[in-house]
Amino acid sequence: MKTYNIITYGCQMNEHDSENIAGLLEAMDYQFEEDAFKADVVVINTCSVRENADKRFFGVLGQFKKVRTHNPDFVLCVCGCMPQQPHIVEKINKQFSWVDIVFGTQNIAEFPELLEKRISTGRKQRSIIDNNPVIDEAEMKPKRMHRHKALVNITFGCNNFCTYCIVPYTRGREKSRVMSEVIREIECLSADGVKEVMLLGQNVDSYRDPAGHTFADLIRAVNKIDGIERIRFMTSHPKDISDDMIDCFRTCEKLCHNIHLPVQSGSDRLLKRMNRHYDTTRYLEIVDKLRAVCPDITISTDIIVAFPGETEDDFEGTLDIARRVRYDSAFTFIYSPREGTPAAKFPDQIPDEIAHERFDRLVDVMNRISLEKNMEYKGKTYDVLVEGVSKNADDTYAGRTDGFKLVNFTSDKKPEEIIGTTVSVLITESKTFSLEGREIT
Repeated sequence: MKTYNIITYGCQMNEHDSENIAGLLEAMDYQFEEDAFKADVVVINTCSVRENADKRFFGVLGQFKKVRTHNPDFVLCVCGCMPQQPHIVEKINKQFSWVDIVFGTQNIAEFPELLEKRISTGRKQRSIIDNNPVIDEAEMKPKRMHRHKALVNITFGCNNFCTYCIVPYTRGREKSRVMSEVIREIECLSADGVKEVMLLGQNVDSYRDPAGHTFADLIRAVNKIDGIERIRFMTSHPKDISDDMIDCFRTCEKLCHNIHLPVQSGSDRLLKRMNRHYDTTRYLEIVDKLRAVCPDITISTDIIVAFPGETEDDFEGTLDIARRVRYDSAFTFIYSPREGTPAAKFPDQIPDEIAHERFDRLVDVMNRISLEKNMEYKGKTYDVLVEGVSKNADDTYAGRTDGFKLVNFTSDKKPEEIIGTTVSVLITESKTFSLEGREIT
């Protein structure tokens, strides 16, 4: 029996790529092996957004050096964002000779052919496409991580070229899928029991298919699909979000009351330097519009600390916008230079000690606000879509509210009875990053 394992780093786009790769492998009669070091084929799906992801990847890569000594047929594959950068492929070729196959983000469908060539010829395979004009999602039959929810790509690539970001170079130019193809895929998912879909794109708000359909048009179409109960999306860009899309929170009952709206900085000067194409006034106007049509909406964000040239006043602006918006949660990062991006060459990089001090201050503010907002849930009952057994305890389940709050709760039901269903949960305790409760029958 041939087996495989996939190690995934990065965002939901990478997670969905890994689902597609798993589907391709299982179509080749490979079966999943939980222990990567016992698998016949291992695929490491990489992320390049932060320097720490690079370091983790190379550390893990080194651990597979000796696997072939006890499994001569072992095949090690590397894919994802990192191989899209020539200097990374060069490093792999020079320092990690035990890597058999390297491919990128834009030719995943080619992977079975690469694997067969490696096995039949014994030769290493390398295949990177810089800007594939067509990425056919119809070729994919992903092995989903959950039966009741699914990730659905609606766009590929990015045209924004934020000065700190490597994504346009690793994912290529932006391409939108035809709306009818997306709808057909979601209808099939619904027929297979999926209740929640996450619409994915580096910038979903700029979605526009060849017929001119917008992201708002797509949401309204998905909202009409029988069987789908929840619609989510990621990620929005403040420069492109439209009033028509915002109004979907009012008119589309299946659209979850949650949005991830990256701000990156509270300094207009830095936002311009980041090439974000909005200022804090515009950003706050969007937040006000969202809360006007959907008062209970939860908002998460991304924030970069210590971007080159950041002054103490710039950083205070970031703290100020965090306090004004009162985010439910935030992904906070210390700026990480990425080779090939403009910001990596900016001369005024921030010293590490200043960066970490500011980061700690921001995290303190964010965590305090998150806890205060979560405290508002205590004593109230919410519908929770159950995702599985909680990581905290075997007798506890985990799920998400409509607003994407993580809830760990107790129930008398068995896993096969409750996972994938929506239940009512009374919130009994609030924590900074999650809620706790018990099912109400």
